[in-house]
Amino acid sequence: MKYSKEEVLQYVKEEDVKFIRMAFCDIFGKQKNVSIMPGELERAFRYGIAIDGSAICGFSSGVHSDLVLHPDPSTLSILPWRPERGRVIRMFCNISKPDGDEFGADTRAFLQKAVECAEEEGVSFSFGSEMEFYLFKRDENGEKTNIPYDNAGYMDIAPEDKGENVRREICLTLEQMGISPESSHHEEGPGQNEIDFRYAQALRAADDAVTFKSVVNTVSSRNGLYADFTPKPLKDLAGNGMHINISAKSADGEEVMDYIIAGILNHIREITVFLNTTENSYRRFGAYKAPKYVSWSKENRSQLIRIPASEEDNRRAELRSPDPMCNPYIAYAMIIYAGLDGIKNKTRLMPPRDFNLYNADNKEIQTLELIPQSLSEAKSAASSSEWVNGIITEEIKLSYLN
Repeated sequence: MKYSKEEVLQYVKEEDVKFIRMAFCDIFGKQKNVSIMPGELERAFRYGIAIDGSAICGFSSGVHSDLVLHPDPSTLSILPWRPERGRVIRMFCNISKPDGDEFGADTRAFLQKAVECAEEEGVSFSFGSEMEFYLFKRDENGEKTNIPYDNAGYMDIAPEDKGENVRREICLTLEQMGISPESSHHEEGPGQNEIDFRYAQALRAADDAVTFKSVVNTVSSRNGLYADFTPKPLKDLAGNGMHINISAKSADGEEVMDYIIAGILNHIREITVFLNTTENSYRRFGAYKAPKYVSWSKENRSQLIRIPASEEDNRRAELRSPDPMCNPYIAYAMIIYAGLDGIKNKTRLMPPRDFNLYNADNKEIQTLELIPQSLSEAKSAASSSEWVNGIITEEIKLSYLN
């Protein structure tokens, strides 16, 4: 349910809410928040809540670090793990400078602008993520370890799969927060899990992805475990991916998905740094030779973009290279811009490739272009792209490309 400002104020009075978390993300997508009391809520809607951004990653701009949070009432959600009496709610916020000017490190606003650009072209995008994470044990002092919670394998069941109750609690918590998980299962690695989301409009989907990581971390901790979203937590074992399902519709009824896929593939090298943001991301790839149209390695034998079998109304493309450490607001925005470029230029989609991915001598494989094989190569590809530099803000450029 989407709430208005007036409905939020009424909800706080009627539902015994004592704390309101004003949530936002740093430039790399890590959730932050400041809590206010109910008496401050009306002022927050009218004027915003001032914060000092000097210690927040990507927010500092020298002497001028004052910023203002503006809550989005449509994102109201209870935090189910907090007490029933004296409830705690959360709203995502946009960020501005004190004079009202846009703040270039507000990645939520960056995605909103991409959505607006798509709407101007008569195109609406939806996203659904498939997020993988490991569950590790904690030691006697509560500190995290690298000992997996179980030794189960892909889609195994209990008793080998010890994470099923944790996944159940995560899914039920998400449902209480208005988020719809589609499925969950044990993944390939020991202690590795996956939960998939139902698709949603771009901004809602990004908010949900940020919320998901918060819920997983909270529920895991409550169960004496540590959730690890890094792309390659354990050497020589399966890495964590964030497969992004993309669908789009044109207002005039034109079929645009082929153009969107072609646009993404055409710009994949330039946007990889925003989808795979850490050195660890490229350890997940390993020998991952991911060309424009196919990818392969000993670990990852799947296509860079896959078209899942589905009903006509649920047609989508699944981009498989991103990992959970990306900022979903930036990732979804760059995918939208790449897709729009494909539509604008009517970029031709090459035929699908289907051959033995293990055959390193295959001449067809050897001619395909590779995505960046390291973070420095990914930064270089984005830095040298006029297209990327014409899209991103100066703050995003400083944080991601320097």
